[in-house]
Amino acid sequence: MKKSISSSIVAALLLSTPLVAFAEPVTSKFNLSVGGFVKLDYAYNSVNFGQNGGLTPGGAGSIVKSDSVAGKQEQSIFTARQSRLWFKASGPDFMGAKTSSLIEADFYGDDSAAAESPQLRMRLAYGALDWKNTQVLFGQNWDIFGPMIASTVDFRSGATTGAPNNPRVPQVRVTQKVDFNADNALTLVVGLQDPNQDANNNTTTVAATAYGAAVNAAGQIMFSSKVLGVSPGYFGLPMKPLTLGVFGLYGNSKLSATNKTVDSYGGGVYAFVPVLRSSDGKSRAMTLSLEGQAYEAGNMAFNTATAGTFVGANTDPNAAKGYGLAAQAIFYPTQELGVTAGYGRKGAVSYSDYGNDFQKSNSEFYVNTSYDLNAAVRVMAEYQNVETQYGHVTAGNDKGIANIFRLAAFYFF
Repeated sequence: MKKSISSSIVAALLLSTPLVAFAEPVTSKFNLSVGGFVKLDYAYNSVNFGQNGGLTPGGAGSIVKSDSVAGKQEQSIFTARQSRLWFKASGPDFMGAKTSSLIEADFYGDDSAAAESPQLRMRLAYGALDWKNTQVLFGQNWDIFGPMIASTVDFRSGATTGAPNNPRVPQVRVTQKVDFNADNALTLVVGLQDPNQDANNNTTTVAATAYGAAVNAAGQIMFSSKVLGVSPGYFGLPMKPLTLGVFGLYGNSKLSATNKTVDSYGGGVYAFVPVLRSSDGKSRAMTLSLEGQAYEAGNMAFNTATAGTFVGANTDPNAAKGYGLAAQAIFYPTQELGVTAGYGRKGAVSYSDYGNDFQKSNSEFYVNTSYDLNAAVRVMAEYQNVETQYGHVTAGNDKGIANIFRLAAFYFF
């Protein structure tokens, strides 16, 4: 009897512990907000992308040759790993600047994890000081090179086909806005960023490509004008004015085998044009936007701007050179319904410098439609065609082609 009473008391105490622990709400000393989205993806792939079949291949982004085993297999997959969570905080002012921070994560931390146990992955983590026309940002944020993000259901967002907006890297950047008048402004971005979180920038066993992490300098110069009004940008969420500008990056690599320095570099142009403007600056109904960019680069596989790092003999390698271009149209016939179509391509130059079976080009065409059921729920459907052309082919086909159909459901919060 005593044992039974004692067990009941212990059980009652254990059951009451969560109530005691959370009786007082946990708060931040700063103004804290939370947000993100739940996303369920379905993808049908005409070829097998492997365990990450919910998105197109990463890295070089190449599609397997059509006559390979994977090239003859189909794939049908569900995933919710692209769901996202963020926390924002605003703190005390500093010398007239508003201070803030953001931490954002998704669930792509470990490719080998089971579907029911994906690992949390840091996407963004930065602090910022904002004056009226000046911002200082430090932490992990998007690569400064390549401002365009393809508005795709595909989580790659065109990164491997002419829109190298990845990776998100540790950096410090200064953004300065110069207002000419109420409608026209110039925005300058200068930053130092480090791609050492990417595999090709860590020491490897291949002597010719073994080199340590190197901080890169990157920047943007963008002119914006409200002369054409505003229209929807990425995913139809931001309203953007006419924007024209240039961007670039420079760094270098020391090779351990020869101590040779090889430059990392790239430069390009960007444009966003509101063709059909918003009627009041907020409504998306009957708006049309055109967006595009083009660039040339060398030794920039760390952000997928080029398919490779070095070319030539191991004793005297040079930067792998490439180009990229991307363009898309975003049309909203109604406030809730959006249609996007786009094309992107990344290609190599100086084919003779490459070895066998190198990635000559990687391209994609996509069209998708979205519909907002309400302020929280969005459904999307997408068709995507991705093609890789191979050079100096020793055996098999010289290309790989994938036809992809996607469905997605979002809940934004």
